[in-house]
Amino acid sequence: MFFILSKTIYILAMPISLVLICFLAGCFVKRRKYKKKVFLLGVLLLLFFSNSFIINELLLLWEIPPKPIPRIHRSYKVGIVLTGITNMEKSPFDRVYFNKGADRIIHAIQLYKEKKIEKILISGGSGSLFNTERMEADNLKSILTQAEVPEADILIENASRNTYENAQFSARILNKQFPGADFMLITSAFHMRRATACFVNAGLNVSMFSTDFYTHDRNFRFDTLLFPSVHAIHKWTILFKELLGLALYKLSGYI
Repeated sequence: MFFILSKTIYILAMPISLVLICFLAGCFVKRRKYKKKVFLLGVLLLLFFSNSFIINELLLLWEIPPKPIPRIHRSYKVGIVLTGITNMEKSPFDRVYFNKGADRIIHAIQLYKEKKIEKILISGGSGSLFNTERMEADNLKSILTQAEVPEADILIENASRNTYENAQFSARILNKQFPGADFMLITSAFHMRRATACFVNAGLNVSMFSTDFYTHDRNFRFDTLLFPSVHAIHKWTILFKELLGLALYKLSGYI
């Protein structure tokens, strides 16, 4: 029930949904004075959410910064890679179709090759409401084997559907096989705060390794400051979804 409810709330609270609500409300408001104000609010929200500079500044504050690999002076027992980075509904199913976020698994391979992590755990089943037969962790395992990571160093958790379950189900595996060990959590920078809270709540000692950044270095170019961008709206959607997820997890006692 929580899984379905959270997906519904995410859709209703997205930036573009708020803009559409304003425009639709303006169509039904009868008094001319209020109709103009509602439409103006919709236009202002659209300009605000499409500004690249504003969302980049906010995401710079939110994302956990990257950690230089040469500054990692120890080896972690397991690197935990969270899924949610592939297109599971694209055929033919003889390959892996990556969405944004592929560097979660790519950087995990780099960390393994540079001996910063000893093993890799891929955590994630099906995060879809409808396509629940194909498991993303199983798909990503093929990428590791193609990169010549030995199967003995690959662990799979393919039952979880969200970040809370990622942490709970991974903890069952890791506490059984490596009790008291330290682990490296590898996920997107925007998602790291919620993910880390879930894994700590599950009783695991995790160090953060951020990937998949939506930010760029601060700049004051004319196009960034003034030109509307559809990419900015998408980044707002990512941030809204993560903030709502964090709030729902706190209300549910997941973190």
